[in-house]
Amino acid sequence: MKLIITAGGGGHFAPALSVYQQLSKDTDILIIGRKYSLEGMKTLSLEYKTAKEYGIKFKPLIAGRLQRTFTRYTFASLLKIPIGLVQSFYMLSTFQPDVVFATGGYVTVPVCIAAFFLRIPIVIHEQTLGIGLSNKIISYVAKAICISFKESEACYPKEKTVLTGNPIRQEIMSPSLSVPDYITKEFLSLSDPVVYITGGSLGSHGINLAVEACLSKLLKKYRIIHQTGDAQKFADFERLEKRKSHRYIPVRFISPNQTGYILKLADLVISRAGMNSISEFIYTKKPALLIPLMSTQKGEQKKNALYFTHAGLGQILSEDNLSEEILYQKVEKMMNKIDEYKNNFKRSNILIRKDAAKKVIDVITSIDKN
Repeated sequence: MKLIITAGGGGHFAPALSVYQQLSKDTDILIIGRKYSLEGMKTLSLEYKTAKEYGIKFKPLIAGRLQRTFTRYTFASLLKIPIGLVQSFYMLSTFQPDVVFATGGYVTVPVCIAAFFLRIPIVIHEQTLGIGLSNKIISYVAKAICISFKESEACYPKEKTVLTGNPIRQEIMSPSLSVPDYITKEFLSLSDPVVYITGGSLGSHGINLAVEACLSKLLKKYRIIHQTGDAQKFADFERLEKRKSHRYIPVRFISPNQTGYILKLADLVISRAGMNSISEFIYTKKPALLIPLMSTQKGEQKKNALYFTHAGLGQILSEDNLSEEILYQKVEKMMNKIDEYKNNFKRSNILIRKDAAKKVIDVITSIDKN
């Protein structure tokens, strides 16, 4: 089988990577995605870096998107829409896939439009509790729609919707025993609780600033691994790297094959509220302080965070209230009740399906055979 996987953004790419890891070795795979994470910046995307690391064929797409607010990139982004369509037709005509598998993000739209006109069947996967804008558009032409949660069933046509669950990466289910080279023996020799802080694959300037402001207080009690992101605009990593110590490890980017080890080490996670991250926290039974990204479609991350916290698995800190003092207080309160949060995972009825990737592959294979 020849398969194109298309995904835009770290959150959308995680399930795509999970599916890739369990595909038959004789599957010919091409990933189509963004080379750079943000418009106007040269920060490499998670999908591009991961494809290179895993040795997967990758084609970058120049895709535009409809923006909800006008910025200096809006006009250029609109011009990229027809370019992305032309590129997509060329890539699909050249590779000639049997199926296109899309997991969301604006970059998937031109690829799937081209696939529809070229009569190539499309399978999409929805990670959230609702429906993403890109997947909503593509759902009209998709042959099958895989959903992660039963709550999403009402959002899609019943006759082509399959409840598969949200695929979890192999690195999360079977963490590597190899210690990442940035984690020192001295860090591991300490017994203080570990807090893992991440603003997603791009990092978060707001989270970085709040952590920086209360870092001295946090380090009196905790060890910290902090993924800062590598956006050059704010130079957060360059500034925080100067504070690196035996208790504090700032890292630009944590590779997907290292995340399982980091989560296994962590006692508490401070994170955005993407559903893939939340699924991984549930699978690894890690309490989390979630800081939802408010700019997501229809408050998607806030809904995700409420789903997690209503089960007693963590707390929410609104971006509007993100400050040095409130962040520190939240961490303190959660750490004082950390055993209670861990026990709640045992009682939670939230189900993360271990065989989700296999179920998605079964759907893709059945579409290919038809």
